[in-house]
Amino acid sequence: MALAPKLQARQSAQLAMTPQLQQAIKLLQLSNIELSAFVEEQLEKNPLLERGTGDENRRGEDVAAIADTPAPSTDTVTSGEAMSDMDVPDHAMAPEQTAADVGGSVDWSRNDSSGSFSGSGDYDAAANSAAEITLAEHIQSQMPMLKFSDRDRLVADYLAGQVDEAGYLRMSESEVAENLGVSAAVVSSVLLQLQTLEPTGLFARNLGECLGLQLREAGKLDTPMQALLDNLALLAKHDLSQLAKLCGVKVPELKTLIAELRKLSPKPGQAFGGTMAGAVEPDVFIRETPNGGWSVELNADTLPRVLVNKRYYNEIKKAGDGNEEARTFISECHADANWLVKSLDQRARTILKVSSEIIKQQDAFFAYGIDHMRPLKLKDVADAIEMHESTVSRVTSHKYMHTPRGLFELKFFFTAAIPSLDGGEGHSAEAVRHKIKILISEETATTIVSDDKIVQLLRAQGVDIARRTVAKYREALSIPSSVERRRMFKHA
Repeated sequence: MALAPKLQARQSAQLAMTPQLQQAIKLLQLSNIELSAFVEEQLEKNPLLERGTGDENRRGEDVAAIADTPAPSTDTVTSGEAMSDMDVPDHAMAPEQTAADVGGSVDWSRNDSSGSFSGSGDYDAAANSAAEITLAEHIQSQMPMLKFSDRDRLVADYLAGQVDEAGYLRMSESEVAENLGVSAAVVSSVLLQLQTLEPTGLFARNLGECLGLQLREAGKLDTPMQALLDNLALLAKHDLSQLAKLCGVKVPELKTLIAELRKLSPKPGQAFGGTMAGAVEPDVFIRETPNGGWSVELNADTLPRVLVNKRYYNEIKKAGDGNEEARTFISECHADANWLVKSLDQRARTILKVSSEIIKQQDAFFAYGIDHMRPLKLKDVADAIEMHESTVSRVTSHKYMHTPRGLFELKFFFTAAIPSLDGGEGHSAEAVRHKIKILISEETATTIVSDDKIVQLLRAQGVDIARRTVAKYREALSIPSSVERRRMFKHA
């Protein structure tokens, strides 16, 4: 058969993402800080967008419309009713609706990062990715070097979130222990490991401890230097004679010690860009209700109002009837403004919906503490609220939840699972580690349990676990092997 070129008509179906849809998806994954900068830029670029300052400054007809269709702000996790599906749309919404049509304005927090938006849907990724590394990112990059169990890793993540921009931990161990439902000894153990991170001095609770960590690393923390750190108040008063007596040295030697202190960094965290937990604004608040449920509420205080000035649009459109270029420009501005308002409203609804489901899934954690966290995957939440898993992933990134137990990133609540032998609900990895720890703590010199024996005992309790997993969890708990434990009992 001869080969020859020819034309053929063929039909095919494929998903086409409009620029507006791409922009809506990108808005989902922005933190409230990044989104705030993005909105500020749009207010400067688009003449039809305006910043709302309250009902007293709105047009009467807009106020009435907003009153009839309130914006999403709260949900109560008691009735089991799901909110309306606000997943990423598969088509562009009608451009003629204003902020009033979608429930008023949507508010977001103030910040100093950057972003961009245009009618073509372009997004300046370089502007957002080229920022200098923050202290939070620097700490997280070092976490894999520390050997934590899953529970201790969660405690470490929480402590990292409480460090201020100077590098100091501003919460006491007892406060952290109470918030997370663990012992103060666990918090103290995790904190000691975190204080080994670079730069030295991070996670100190006061100036004396910060300087002490740096001196200890340099091998200069002797008795006189420790006495000097214990009496920094006298140093601030320049009472050198009294300070010299307390340190057991003469004034010239004391001045040498003081010179050593001045070489140290009193604020090790300030070498990095960005801010830490003190500046993190939660996206949602979780409050316990009188009937034992949980109320989920968007943080309205961090949401700057964005409105579409439809009256100004009509005036400009009428004035530019004879100018096709002006009409095209104002029409594009109008479409962009409406889409921005709709995207922000949709983002708020999606965050509220995902947060509500997380609360339902992790109710035991809020009631009893970190040891009661249940296994949870992104897919579990996605299936429950009928959204795509990628949407849930975007929503939980860089979003924070303020709860009675403290401030947590939404991703904090997703934990691994160990399958059950009977096919029922899996066991959380932390619960399994706790079982291993209990089995080993009950050993005597004649009843040492090997990893294989632990597998058998756990399987008898319905936990489907492999020997290598037991060994991994045992090592994460810093527990020696059965051979080493037997040797320890022998020499005890």
